[in-house]
Amino acid sequence: MRIDIISVVPELLNSPFQASILKRAISKGLVEIKVHNLRDYAVKSYDQVDDYQYGGGSGMVLMIEPIEKCINQLKEDRNYDEIIYMTPDGERFDQKMANRLSLHKNIILLCGHYKGVDQRVRDHFITREISIGDYVLSGGELGALVVSDAVIRLIPGVLGNQDSALTDSFQDDLLAPPIYTRPAEYKGMKVPEVLRSGNFAKIDEWREEQAEKNTQKRRPDLMDDEC
Repeated sequence: MRIDIISVVPELLNSPFQASILKRAISKGLVEIKVHNLRDYAVKSYDQVDDYQYGGGSGMVLMIEPIEKCINQLKEDRNYDEIIYMTPDGERFDQKMANRLSLHKNIILLCGHYKGVDQRVRDHFITREISIGDYVLSGGELGALVVSDAVIRLIPGVLGNQDSALTDSFQDDLLAPPIYTRPAEYKGMKVPEVLRSGNFAKIDEWREEQAEKNTQKRRPDLMDDEC
């Protein structure tokens, strides 16, 4: 998979891809990340990527010309399955969407900034708009990192044990059950006996039951959506 990220502040995106699981995925050649500085495509006559909005109002808007130039240059080299705009008013990102995106070969993530982008970008170049929550950040870079992380860890070979991703919260519309590790008892606090029994059928049954209880307690809306 290849992910191209377009940003006016690309320095925000460097560190997360240089550590842990994301770094290993890149090192293994399982994913390629390319960050593009939108300012490299600035309107040269006045060397900028943003401008005031028509009709008045506070805040600057990313211009259509630099974004179109960047996207078109990228499309010269490959076909993209999705061109995604990170925006607070986009479709809410969830695990099902991450699963679908992980099956793609090439995607572009456009990071909004200031008041956003010229509407013509959204109308003519964007194939999907994604939000990571009902709040506003300074730009789309953190959202792009969230999407990238959630998607990359699903690519076969990225995690040491791929079953780990398949048993995460939200994969089956349930939160994950409680998990424990050694010691079996710590200051009087014990690991449930069933987990130490070696009876994997009973363990699976316990985990499913606990996942349902956990979901009902913490996120009953997920149970409602299932009905």
